Amino acid sequence: MKAPIAAGVAAAHPATAEAGLQILRSGGTAADAAVAAVLATCVAETVFTGLGGGGFATYYDASSGTATCLDFFVAVPGMDGDVEPDAMVAVDVFFGGVPQVYAIGGASVAVPGVPAGCGELHRRWGRLPWTELVAPAIDLARTGVILPAAQARTLASCAPALAYGEGGDVYAPNGQLMQGGELLFHPGLTTALEGLSAEGPSVFYTGAFSKILVDAVRADGGNLGPVDLAKYQVYETPVDHARLAGHRVHARHDLNRAVDTIAALPPNVAELSRTERAVAVATALRDRGRQRVGDTTNVAVVDAEGNACVVTTTLGLGAAVWLPGLGVNMNSMLGEGELLTPDLAPGLRMSSNLCPMVVTDAEDRLTVALGSAGASRIRTALLDTLLGVLVDGLDLQQAVARPRFHVVGDTVHAEVGYPEAELDALADAGWTINRWPDIDHYFGGVTGVGPGGAAGDPRRGGAGLHL
Repeated sequence: MKAPIAAGVAAAHPATAEAGLQILRSGGTAADAAVAAVLATCVAETVFTGLGGGGFATYYDASSGTATCLDFFVAVPGMDGDVEPDAMVAVDVFFGGVPQVYAIGGASVAVPGVPAGCGELHRRWGRLPWTELVAPAIDLARTGVILPAAQARTLASCAPALAYGEGGDVYAPNGQLMQGGELLFHPGLTTALEGLSAEGPSVFYTGAFSKILVDAVRADGGNLGPVDLAKYQVYETPVDHARLAGHRVHARHDLNRAVDTIAALPPNVAELSRTERAVAVATALRDRGRQRVGDTTNVAVVDAEGNACVVTTTLGLGAAVWLPGLGVNMNSMLGEGELLTPDLAPGLRMSSNLCPMVVTDAEDRLTVALGSAGASRIRTALLDTLLGVLVDGLDLQQAVARPRFHVVGDTVHAEVGYPEAELDALADAGWTINRWPDIDHYFGGVTGVGPGGAAGDPRRGGAGLHL
């Protein structure tokens, strides 16, 4: 009989993982620990995410063997109908050495979902009091956290947005961009988290912070209003499924169609040679869309009862609209051109590449719970990691850390160390090969719990801790 997955927490920052583990040790559920970890990301990983962002969660119930997906991503503002947004502020962001134009400012701010999403996870599957889940994040906010070197590299790429305006005081104190190993501190964030602890998520939607949020966004040219906040809801969203190597993948239907990509692999993918598989995977991943930069992070938790909770959240690049006295940066989702679809209207959800997932065996028992950062590279990172675990027999940390490739049009971008024989096979099949000199944060940031325990991605300074 297969051994159960060991309880643990994986995240993109050691402090985030420790916050989740603290809750597991206190008897919390996977959802409790995930909420604590997500709130900790809003302190320790503000290069990627924050209370002003949005996200998705996938929860696995061990007693029933079923998965549920929650949508607490950002919504389009404008339901109040009393303000027209101003123009956004264009910024050039260099990613992979190529300049890409994005937009920030008040007009880029969509209705945030992170506070509401955390509240709904706790309501549905939590056990401990809400205040206990917020406490680890409050402690981190009081002291600040060390910025990992990997996250400092992401900051350098996204500095035109993150260090813009008031963000300069946080991310570029004394005019110098923060480096790895330095203390990241957000004045006022303790106040925001203490309010969240005392009043619950409603503090941002109808409570004491809602007017502060609306006033800050509108003062910077946005149109988010009190009706937008009051009517925001967390939705349960359909769960997609795909078969892979005798296992079943459960996740939401994301913009980049990660589950569809897995389903498009040859049914005998586990029997192919590595070179044949590389060509099959590249074909399934073919993506002619524009590559997007995004600030994203993921936490994954498995508790002692075998339940799992995976949560992916994001700010986009961050709007550089900071809530006065609260240390909260708002999202810039309306400035992410790839997410703007023709059907968007006030109150509707925006699209996203975020795809937290769980994988079960033929008996619906949990095999691995994982998610990834990396915008359009999310499905690439998840697929390669799953192939490593389910087909190649690697433990999760080995699968997360090994070199990956990502497909853009007819070009395969490969990290240093990716097997040359597979790259040769891809070249023979007509792909252009672009060899990267390093293992790079461009290729995503997987965190998960599975065979071998909890694993964080070295590309993002991740950590995995066990109960």
